[in-house]
Parts: sequence; structure tokens; C-alpha cells
Amino acid sequence: MQYKFVMFMSRVVSHIPYGLLMLLGRGLGNLYYLLIKKERERAVDQMMPALGFSEAEARKTVRESFVNLARNVLEILYMPHLNERNFEQYIEIDHLDRLKAALAEKKGVVILTGHIGTWEWLSAAFTLNGLPVTAIAKPQPNMQFTNALNDIRKTIHVEIFSRGTSELLSAARALRKGKILGFLADQDAGPGGAFLPFLGKMASTPMGPAVFAHKFNSPVVPAFILRQPNGKHKVVIGEVMRYEDTGDTDKDLFEFTARMTKIVEQIIRENPTQWLWFQKRWNTTPDMQKTGKHHTVKSQGDS
Repeated sequence: MQYKFVMFMSRVVSHIPYGLLMLLGRGLGNLYYLLIKKERERAVDQMMPALGFSEAEARKTVRESFVNLARNVLEILYMPHLNERNFEQYIEIDHLDRLKAALAEKKGVVILTGHIGTWEWLSAAFTLNGLPVTAIAKPQPNMQFTNALNDIRKTIHVEIFSRGTSELLSAARALRKGKILGFLADQDAGPGGAFLPFLGKMASTPMGPAVFAHKFNSPVVPAFILRQPNGKHKVVIGEVMRYEDTGDTDKDLFEFTARMTKIVEQIIRENPTQWLWFQKRWNTTPDMQKTGKHHTVKSQGDS
């Protein structure tokens, strides 16, 4: 039932004029801000020390981030409307040449990104330019919603590997075939992550991008999609990054993850209304740290 409802809503939303859809998103975002107290207060509490904002500044910024989230939800439902003929009406890309040059190396490309802007449309920007995109997706609590979301993603030609399956093998095969593998690197990584400063506080950080870059000698390309004042979305593609092998794998993975984390952090600082501030980014504390091969064996402040 839920699957059919989501797919029905996607068909409805895909026929709404885009400008009207964004107005609807603003209304829904403001309503969500007012109604969902727990997430609102968590977002405010996390933003104030991270950005040095006053409570008033944080509340105003968090409200806008809720608007961005509501628009994201509607834009996910709108994705089947996007195609090779019309996507340039909605998305512009800076430095696509960097990504194409990295793909030309035939070692696959690891995309470094996060829950910023309309992140689901980042894949569309690439696939509708004829580039092969794969991603590891976290299943939703409800499998019918997960299946609906994955079917919507398929309309823009994204290959999805669900966590909890054989996703690592599938991701490895994708890189060997020279495809793009996307990573959302702004989530809590649990006890096995690299503990690094993130927006002013130690956070467990995913090491996946560094691990795959190391194992397959794949270039890493930072890429983020940002909502613009004119209503369009701009994909910003950074300089190609490479894993530096000194022979100390733990140290090299840690330092490469630290370099990538600073890039994600800077994008968030520059675009605070476009990040998910209520996510439980700092849930795993340093005392919960797991050590061992390819895990962080010391915090960044240790010598």
C-alpha cells in the first residue's frame, strides 16, 4: 500500500509546475519546523556551537534548512520528470571536465558528497550527461518506501546497492568497470569510523571513500549540488583528490579521510541552510571507538 501511495504521489508531483512545487515546499517546510519540535531543537542546539550562531540566528537558519528538506522530498518525487532533454532547465554543472578526466583513467571514480542541497539530484546531473552512476543506499525503516525510492532513482538511471546485502562486492565491481561510486560522507560512522573534528566537535567519520580509493587506486572527486537563489541547482565539482600511500595504511586512510572531511565541512559552513542539521551526526563518542586494522588507532590530537 505504501509503495503504491509513494509512486502515485510521484506521478502527481511530476505534473505540478516546478515553481508552484517550490512554493509548496516552502509552506511544508515551515509547517514541519513548527510541528517537529524534537528535530528542530536538536538542529538549533547543534548549529549554535558549530557555527558560532546566536539562538536567533540558528533558529532562522534551521527554519530555512527545513524548507530545503521539504523541497528535497518533493524533488525526489519529481525526479521521473527529469530527462536528457530538460535537465539543463534545472541543473547547471561547473567543471564537469574534471569528472570526465577522472573517469577516463578507467579506475572508476569515488564521489565525495553529503546530505547537502538536493543531494538525490546530484546523481541525475551525472547520469543525464551519460555518465554511469552507482551508490550504496541505506534502506528506509519501511521496505515499501525503500523500494519506491529505489524505483524512482532508477528513472534517472542510477544503480543502487542496498546496505546489508552484498553491497561492498557490488561497489567493488562498479569501480572495476570504471563507474562512479557515490558516498555520503557526512553521517555518523559508528565505532569503526575515523574520529575527526567536524564543525568544532569530534565525530565518527566514514572511511569508505578512502578505503575504496586505496583498494582500487580510484581518484576521488568532491561534488556537491547547491540550491541557487534563481531556483536552479548548481553542481560544484572540486579538484581531483588521490590517496597517498606511504606504506602505513592506517595512517594514510586516516589522513585522507581528514582531508576529505575538511572539504565537506567547508561546504556546510558556506551553505548552512542546505545541510541536515537535525541528523545525529555526533552520536558516537570517542570513548566508543573501535581500534584495529583500518580503524582509527589514535585521535587526531594524539602524537
